Amino acid sequence: MRTISQVAELTGISPRTLQYYDEIGLLKPSKLTQSGYRLYDDEALQKLQQILLFKELGFKLKEIREILQTPDFDRIKAFQKQKELLLLKRNRTDRLIQLLSRLEKGEQCMSFKEFDLSDYIKALEDFKNNSIDDIIKHWGSVENFDLFIQKIKDDEATVAKLAIKQFGSVEKYTEAMKYNLEHFSEIMDTKLSEEAKAIAEQADMLYGKLTADLSENVSSPKVQAMVHELLQFIQKNSTDVSLGTSYINVLIDTYSNDYMKNITDAKYGKGASDYIVGAFRYYSTSNIPEGNQSRQA
Repeated sequence: MRTISQVAELTGISPRTLQYYDEIGLLKPSKLTQSGYRLYDDEALQKLQQILLFKELGFKLKEIREILQTPDFDRIKAFQKQKELLLLKRNRTDRLIQLLSRLEKGEQCMSFKEFDLSDYIKALEDFKNNSIDDIIKHWGSVENFDLFIQKIKDDEATVAKLAIKQFGSVEKYTEAMKYNLEHFSEIMDTKLSEEAKAIAEQADMLYGKLTADLSENVSSPKVQAMVHELLQFIQKNSTDVSLGTSYINVLIDTYSNDYMKNITDAKYGKGASDYIVGAFRYYSTSNIPEGNQSRQA
């Protein structure tokens, strides 16, 4: 048992606040001494912790009291929900700090609201919790999907810019992505045409050919010829791609992140992703004329 003064010292809130919580029926003391002093046990402290967390999240005291008095109140689910909300709040704060840092450097940036993808990220988290089979089927594992979500969080500003470019606004992009997640199985079953499937199979074959012997030096003419073939294939089937250091650097960045590393290594063998990066990097520095590099970088 702890006295009201001890609880105040432990939590940082005043004895008067604890007295007020008692008066409004939000947090009653576990016991009163013969002299009328309030005492609080561990269960009361856990309840106080809940109150303070709800309060930190912006709930009014009346709302908190109603939640805690609900007969089927699940403390563990409440902890999980609070953790989720706090993580979203932290992510928003981190993004705001990043925005301010960029503004300090004189960069031209969108407003904080414009590149906020928290609603989309939450939809991805919900999808993960409700569609384990689909995630394992198309991403290989839940861990890979977690890396996918983290990649979006890490590159949120860039993803938001692309979303605005393609959809007009983050809100429209988020709605479209939510629809895709809600109809994911149906879309995946019907989305790929026979031509798209053939292109995907050809790309898979070319990457498999490139990574067939990971002991081969990436600078060898044989490997560089395969890189050239692969890049020509990409250009042929992507009309908006202009081969040069800029685009090759995009490929290098793609195969350098943990999400793609896991997927690529699982498909082509451990170390395949690093091998692809090395092969692309050597091609970029050795096979593209210097003038073309500077023009396209």
